[in-house]
Amino acid sequence: MKKFFTIAIALMSAFAFSAESAMAQDSESSSKLEVKAGADLVSAYIWRGARVTGASFQPSLGFSYGGFSLGAWGSTNFDQAVNEFDLSAAYSISGLTLGLTDYCGPYVADSAAAFPKYGNYDNHILELNAGFDFGKVCKKFALTVSANVNLVNDKDENDDERYSTYIEFGYPAKAGSVDLNFALGLTPADGMYSDGFNVVNVSIKGAKSLQLTPTYSLPVFAQAILNPYTEQAYMVFGMSF
Repeated sequence: MKKFFTIAIALMSAFAFSAESAMAQDSESSSKLEVKAGADLVSAYIWRGARVTGASFQPSLGFSYGGFSLGAWGSTNFDQAVNEFDLSAAYSISGLTLGLTDYCGPYVADSAAAFPKYGNYDNHILELNAGFDFGKVCKKFALTVSANVNLVNDKDENDDERYSTYIEFGYPAKAGSVDLNFALGLTPADGMYSDGFNVVNVSIKGAKSLQLTPTYSLPVFAQAILNPYTEQAYMVFGMSF
């Protein structure tokens, strides 16, 4: 598995190099490299129905070229008790997306440390993910479905891989100036999300932009989250920059 992990990270790095090369050649070709940079400020960090920590700052940087994308995402809470750094690589075509995500943060063996050593293999979880956006092929049916499976460093008490799986269904809607998104997340078996088949995430998110000046608007959102398995409910507010 360490060899597989190394290969996966190497592939992500190779794509990053390709994206950099594409940027240099962009002015000479019709293809376009898109770069996105931003950050969210959230009142609480809730991940797939589970609370990770309180108020957090979450920057992101993404590159896309054709159907390929590479992203970096991080989260740090204000007392620096939790620090996370994730890398992802994906390919999308006609609504279908396949990707890998490398998580380094509070889910891993060294999670007690504020800043886990990035070079330590045991401080990473590698996840295979796949999703389909029906709205890309049928505008009247905007359902999204995603499946995410841990491949390495997701072990049980016997040190066996659990391959924890999370499946989510989402559906967007609009009410006036507010963009809504409904989500239902479940896990089919025992793993890091629950002790068996359970619904672990039911959420409603509303987002809109506040016009602060004639030329600047601030995107904000509020999200109500319920985890039926843990019987916990959360209300999160955030803003994006």
